[in-house]
Amino acid sequence: MTGIFPRNAIKMDDEPETPATPEKAEEKTAGAPHGELEHKLFKQRKVLIFGGIDDKIARDVTGRLLALAGESDQPIDVYVNSPGGHVESGDTIHDMIRFVDSIAPINMIGTGWVASAGALIFAAGHKDRRFCLPNTRFLLHQPMGGVRGPATDIDIEAREIIKMRERLNRIFAKETGHSYEKVAKDTDRNYWMSAKEAIDYGLVTKIISKLSDLH
Repeated sequence: MTGIFPRNAIKMDDEPETPATPEKAEEKTAGAPHGELEHKLFKQRKVLIFGGIDDKIARDVTGRLLALAGESDQPIDVYVNSPGGHVESGDTIHDMIRFVDSIAPINMIGTGWVASAGALIFAAGHKDRRFCLPNTRFLLHQPMGGVRGPATDIDIEAREIIKMRERLNRIFAKETGHSYEKVAKDTDRNYWMSAKEAIDYGLVTKIISKLSDLH
């Protein structure tokens, strides 16, 4: 993907890279529902963010959110189950959720595991509308990256990762109500939380077990 460092985009986890596949000539427009299940989810204003976060996922989610917001100002339910992925792609989705939420309220629902860049996306939801299912787990940690080449390039990336880490920690501090210092200490290593612990941490508003709990 195109990121800060073309050689190797900064990630928030050690998920293996997915081999690139050529785009098909008849590829669907990003955001457009295709298939019966996708069409039903689209009509019900539900968006799924499952799996690794990359530019393809970011493009698809952006398209869906913009299309739904263009149809009406009714709430949109965004379900997140992700091990994380590229920071830049997570930033795109995070910012787009905030952007669309100004028109159509977005409910964030965590399920399975919401880790790394997935947690960054989840934190984009309004503090009163961040929900999760009972067995959801959350993971916060610092970004990782790597680059090959001249020492100057390595030095540049190292400084950029530090700035990125500080920026992400400030986002989580703001969204949880904790001090920057606490979040920085917590994310220095893998920081796992259960659904209940995520509520205590300020990341989750409420644990839900029924669809009717959302509306």
